[in-house]
Amino acid sequence: MTLPEHRQSIDEIDARIVELLNERTRHVLEIGAIKQKQGQEIYAPHRERAVLQKVCKLNAGPITHDGLRAIYREIMSSALSLEKNLSIAYLGPEATFTHQAAIKRFGASLRYSPQRTIADVFHEVSKHRADYGVVPVENSTEGVVTHTLDVFVDSDLKIVAQVVLRISHCLASRATRREDIVKLHVHPQTLAQCRGWIQQHFPHAELCETASNARSAELAAKDRRSAALCGELAAETYAVPILERDVQDNAANSTRFLILGRQVPPPGETDRTSLMFSIRDEVGALYKALAPFRRFRINMTKIESRPSKRKAWEYFFFVDCDGHAESGKLAKAIALLSQHCSFVKVLGSFPNGD
Repeated sequence: MTLPEHRQSIDEIDARIVELLNERTRHVLEIGAIKQKQGQEIYAPHRERAVLQKVCKLNAGPITHDGLRAIYREIMSSALSLEKNLSIAYLGPEATFTHQAAIKRFGASLRYSPQRTIADVFHEVSKHRADYGVVPVENSTEGVVTHTLDVFVDSDLKIVAQVVLRISHCLASRATRREDIVKLHVHPQTLAQCRGWIQQHFPHAELCETASNARSAELAAKDRRSAALCGELAAETYAVPILERDVQDNAANSTRFLILGRQVPPPGETDRTSLMFSIRDEVGALYKALAPFRRFRINMTKIESRPSKRKAWEYFFFVDCDGHAESGKLAKAIALLSQHCSFVKVLGSFPNGD
């Protein structure tokens, strides 16, 4: 085919794509209307995951699976915005990694509301000022975000989905030469994840702690002799040139974020459940509490303890495990768990994986 013929074919295909996208969206809007009449949530993470898996199975290339998922993420985001003017609260400010995780999960078409603290994110969703919230819960290098776990103790919100985001830090500065940089603006978490690189390349630089990666980029934009260690989105937002990428010490550095909502999604093919419990002050109490998971051969992927802050030397245990809390072996295990614990609370069941 000649170049004009290829372009004509593309124009014809585009016309069909637009027609089909609008037809698809009309079906989505009808489904949304049915859900709202039945009092169901518009956003369905289990259905979203199934759609993405299905289209990847249908994909014969040359589009990559990642490229196809990105396209469908925006298609679904656009449809969600038409069904309801959804608002997503996240730990701000704008251009943080939590902001990136929120966009990765919900796409660019929805309304985003940055919050000052993790507790503020919970509060916005609880008070129905936001439909969903996004908070960090665990980094592969630095471990859990303890404040997120602590807020769950008194919250009725549920975990409805999760996002795993690869964390890539970069060196951003308006300096023309790295030798001119005498000050590094860096968030404490970023410092912990890039400490080895900093000691190797900027052993004598002044380290200035900031409240967020976005704030680091904002400060670096004002001073040619300083630099920020931040994410690419933050550097782009504040127009700070990137001098070097992937400066984190661990190449596999990732953070897990939780999507907060008010209703637990129904069981899917593969689910994960998060729950918390406290045990009685007696010999073998923790062993007895964990016995139901062994009895029903349930895979526990995580266990973490936190002080209850209600009574000295009393602890809450946070557990992630395979399965859905309302069905199968896990439902039976949770029922037995309640017999051995003074307190049990299911934090949410959601599609396993990202």
